[in-house]
This record gives sequence, structure tokens and C-alpha cells, in this order.
Amino acid sequence: MKSKKIIGVLAFHGDVIEHIETTKQAAKNLHLNIKVIPVRTKDSLHGLDALIIPGGESTTLYKLCGREGMWEKMKRIRNILGTCAGAIMLAKIIHHKTKDQKTLELMDIEVDRNAYGRQTESFEKDIKSSLCIIRAVFIRAPKIKKVGAKVNIIAKDNNEIIACEEEIGGKYYLATCFHPELSSTLFHEYFLQKVFKK
Repeated sequence: MKSKKIIGVLAFHGDVIEHIETTKQAAKNLHLNIKVIPVRTKDSLHGLDALIIPGGESTTLYKLCGREGMWEKMKRIRNILGTCAGAIMLAKIIHHKTKDQKTLELMDIEVDRNAYGRQTESFEKDIKSSLCIIRAVFIRAPKIKKVGAKVNIIAKDNNEIIACEEEIGGKYYLATCFHPELSSTLFHEYFLQKVFKK
């Protein structure tokens, strides 16, 4: 078994417990040795091999990460999975952002914030990805409007990009508009496989 990897889950709000449990189950399925920790402070980012940024409210995540002085350390993490609001946090460009809202600007994607509508307009459907067919849950989901030349599209729904990945400078980023933690371990397994390749 390969050496243990430490996976952090940003734990201000969103599906924190679901991501923690799904990540643990994904590692168990793959026979990988990991430790999963909740991340709420700058110090808790130290030594992470990967970070998962759950859904939630992107403006709140931005403010709380800024308050804790976490931005620069987050940018240095080599592997990041961002789901829903986490995808917004990864994007270099966001549309319909709030005043002064910032992102980590790590991934060469343009994201339209809350493009699928309000929480009452949330929905779920089966979608086909390069990994699997998955029941995708969309909750106040963003839309990925444009991707850079080096971004690999993993899943689309009616020509809308809903999952993509980018490897750049020895770092790996995976973004989904939906919530894979609510229906399957397969996206987390895929992410962990990338983490363990490094």
C-alpha cells in the first residue's frame, strides 16, 4: 500500500460530512491509505496532499477563507476538487459575481454563478461522463461557460459542460457543477487516483 495521503475538506458549510464520508469510502474501495480532516483555519491547510471544496454559498466561502487568511496556502495545494461553489472558487473568471468577490483563479474556466437558478429550482438527473453514468444532483448550480485549451471536459449535459479537469505545473484540479458526493463515490475515487499518482 502506498504511503498515507492527507485529504482536507473545507468545513465552513455545505456537504462537509458527505464529502468526508464519500472520500473515506472511495479510499476504502481503492484500498488507499488516507486521512481526511476538516479544514477551517490556515494552519489546518499545512501538509495537505489534496483539498476538497464543497458546495454552499461561494461568496460566504470567499469571505470566510479571507477572514482566516487562507488564500495563499490554498493556492499552493497540489490537488483540489471543487464541487458546485467549489468550482466557482477554482475558476479564473466568474460571471454575475458579487461586489469584490474573488476566487482562487487556479483553473482556466469561466463560470456563471447560480446559473441554474435558485435552490427551489434544484434538480437531479442521470448524466453520462467519461467516468460513468451518475445521478447528478444540481443545487443552485453554476454553469461552466468556457474552458481553456488545456482543460479536459469530463461530462456534459445537453452541451453544457458540467465537469472538467486541468493538470498544470504539476498540479491537478477537478471541477463539477453538481454534487457527486450525494450519489456516488466514483468522482472521489477518480480524484484520489490522481492524488496518489504524484
